[in-house]
Amino acid sequence: MVIEQTFDQLNIGDRANVSKTISETDVYLFAGITGDFNPVHVNSEYAKDTQFSKRIAHGVLSVGLISTVLGTRLPGPGSIYLNQTVSFLAPVYVGDTITAEVEVIEKMPEKSRVKLRTTCYNQTGKNILQGEAIVAFKKAANQ
Repeated sequence: MVIEQTFDQLNIGDRANVSKTISETDVYLFAGITGDFNPVHVNSEYAKDTQFSKRIAHGVLSVGLISTVLGTRLPGPGSIYLNQTVSFLAPVYVGDTITAEVEVIEKMPEKSRVKLRTTCYNQTGKNILQGEAIVAFKKAANQ
């Protein structure tokens, strides 16, 4: 169940996450949607000769999982994703299960915004991405 939270209901330290196993289909659909057919993502023969030794998923695919958490779990529906900084720390391979987690680290009441730590890690606990996001809340009906 998706619950819309208000700015006042959020607390520093609140967390939420979502997990997804990255499939061949995910990589090819993402390439098709974005037009990013970099051979490191879609060509196994090419990828063998890279530093990764095999194909990797698009880094922004993991960022998309963060968007899922923000829009459906914390803060949830009605929130607006304004800003994201990100550092990609390790590759994601087809078959990896990625968990995207967000944590409220600052509340900015003057603009009804929150800053969140954003992290993605794989099935072994390896941190593959870290950053911060800023999210705004829709105006309440009485504002």
